[in-house]
Amino acid sequence: MSELNYLYGAPLSKADFKTTAEDFMVDEELGIEFTGSGEHVCLQVVKKGENTQYVAKLIAQKAGVSPRDVSYAGMKDRHGVCSQWFSVKVPIKKHIDFTELNSESVFVVSQQRHERKLRTGCHKGNRFTITLRNVTEPLDILCRINAVRAGVPNYFGEQRFGRDGHNLVMAEKMFAGERIRDKKLRGIIISAARSHVFNQIVSLRVAEHGLAKTMHREVFMLSGSNAFFEDAISDENIARLASGDIMMSAPMVGKSEKGLTEQEKTWLAPYQAWCDGLGELGLKNERRMLRLIPQDLSVETLDERTLKLSFGLPKGCFATALLRELVDYTDASPRERKEKDNADEDSIK
Repeated sequence: MSELNYLYGAPLSKADFKTTAEDFMVDEELGIEFTGSGEHVCLQVVKKGENTQYVAKLIAQKAGVSPRDVSYAGMKDRHGVCSQWFSVKVPIKKHIDFTELNSESVFVVSQQRHERKLRTGCHKGNRFTITLRNVTEPLDILCRINAVRAGVPNYFGEQRFGRDGHNLVMAEKMFAGERIRDKKLRGIIISAARSHVFNQIVSLRVAEHGLAKTMHREVFMLSGSNAFFEDAISDENIARLASGDIMMSAPMVGKSEKGLTEQEKTWLAPYQAWCDGLGELGLKNERRMLRLIPQDLSVETLDERTLKLSFGLPKGCFATALLRELVDYTDASPRERKEKDNADEDSIK
């Protein structure tokens, strides 16, 4: 993400991020009222140093089903302490005590019956608590906090693109005609390619217009919805933007140019090969909000070189998109965990 434009200029401070698992804590906010009955068991799990697929596999083994039969609202980072929800289909008359899975790295907080399984993206958002260590310029971070409260570019985080951007290398090969038979890996690569194009468009807009300035014509998204419409800037639309009823957006390119403004078509021109490759896949044109506004952003000074940040983000948004506007951070995840990640990734190439 280092090549993407900053909204508030490159930060002066440097810091270490994820020095320990407890330095990156995520609490998934589901926002669903469980029925208390039904064939699906919903599990709230806190995991430490494990990825989402690993926990799903444990749940599947305990329930005696395939890992494909375990669903979850969202993926969570391995390098942290993360609370998230899973669901698995279990016959109504069968009781399984999933707390028997508890270990040093996995803890089942609760299990409840529900009439439907959890689907990807069904959660409201995530709450983050991040500790930054070895901070070189804490005052610069503290000065930036108020600006960042107004919003940052809604970039996809680097984890979307794989280690050293490997998913984007694979995308180029796929668009050049190389077949990828693994459906799951293919989906990851397509998502990475689409996210990459989105990031480039947002970065160009930040450089030329920032995020506060509206263009003559905008494609607006309805808040809380994926619906969008193109319209000229008017007093009515400005009022709706101010109230949060609508949001400015950027394209997630699909099979046609429908829904793109003329300015967006110009920005997309250097990435035409990527757009053509995505278009040939028949993807539906979609939009993603342009500005990411953190909820209840706060900062606590633990000592002269350690800061703790707390904030909420809507689902599908990346904490690193906010973090990069505050500090030039270094991922300090322990080496042995990085090597484990690399081995996991090598196994699916």
